[in-house]
Amino acid sequence: MGAPSSSISRALASKLRRGGAAAAAAAASLRCQHSVLRSPPPPPSRFFASSSAVADSASQARGKENGSRWSNWLLFVPGAMAFGLGTWQIFRRQDKINMLEYRQRRLDMEPMKLKDVSPSNKDQQSLEFRRVFGKGVFDDKRSIFVGPRSRSISGVTENGYYLITPLMPISDDPESVKFPVLVNRGWVPRSWRDKFLETLDDAGKPTDASETSVQKSEEKSWWKLWSKKPKNVEEHVATVASVEVLGVIRGSEKPSIFVPANDPASSQWFYVDTAAIAHTSKLPADTLYIEDINEMVNPSNPYPVPKDVNNLIRSSVMPQDHLNYTLTWYSLSAAVTFMAFKRLRQKKKVRNLHVLTKFNMKRGLYNIFPKFNGPSSLT
Repeated sequence: MGAPSSSISRALASKLRRGGAAAAAAAASLRCQHSVLRSPPPPPSRFFASSSAVADSASQARGKENGSRWSNWLLFVPGAMAFGLGTWQIFRRQDKINMLEYRQRRLDMEPMKLKDVSPSNKDQQSLEFRRVFGKGVFDDKRSIFVGPRSRSISGVTENGYYLITPLMPISDDPESVKFPVLVNRGWVPRSWRDKFLETLDDAGKPTDASETSVQKSEEKSWWKLWSKKPKNVEEHVATVASVEVLGVIRGSEKPSIFVPANDPASSQWFYVDTAAIAHTSKLPADTLYIEDINEMVNPSNPYPVPKDVNNLIRSSVMPQDHLNYTLTWYSLSAAVTFMAFKRLRQKKKVRNLHVLTKFNMKRGLYNIFPKFNGPSSLT
């Protein structure tokens, strides 16, 4: 009987000890909760300070968000500009096609007679790129050289000039021009120009033989002078050779910002200015200007070289070039836009990773301190 009673008493004692430990733990938990509930609230100053800090952080977050939004839009600006330039090249290409087709239609028309063309400015603008032909006499003393202009011959580039000479009317010739016409006779090399100018200088200087002949003629009787005067006039008329010109009506050139200004005082002409050239040549300001396109060149005298009529339907930038520019700008726009999207996608991934990391950190803190960091702090 003694053994069973002692075992029962020991079991009861152990249960009482476990119950006392649990009760002590429960009592401690109650005392802790009671102290937390009865702890005094934070002072108002600390509360308002914390709320203002929260508001400042929220405003800063909104500012950063707006700034990042604007920076995202700026990433697409280069692509939009490249796309706009590509579209502009499309319109430029169409304008160039219309211009070249207009010139081709004008050149395909029947040539007009220069004697029937009026030298008024309005008619010149409406008749530009029309072919004309006429007859007259070149006044070489009023010739002007415009240049330098380069020309490629058999792969070799040589500098030269355009020779512009007035075509004067011939009296008593019904087929002759009625008004002076400025004719761009074509390209000449620099050496040819120098010889031409020397020839003009020599022709303008009287020789000793001519001076003595003039003095002797003055000493002769009046009837001898009268009898020889018509003969001299006939010889002078015979030396003047008429020419037939086939050309295209053109206007003044539009120089770029890199071309120097003309200097008529020193006979330096860098581009064709019809009004200024006419004024220097003592011709009316509305003098007609044409470019010689006659291909019948004398092999023994190849200069001046007339302009090729096919060059009139060409441009420094052809429609195919505009198409190439369009493809280039569109390709650049696509590449830049793709890079912008890729950059935004990377930013979005980094932002999502940051948010996920922050959420996991808060979640871990909640698991550690469930009583002081409630679920509302996760948001």
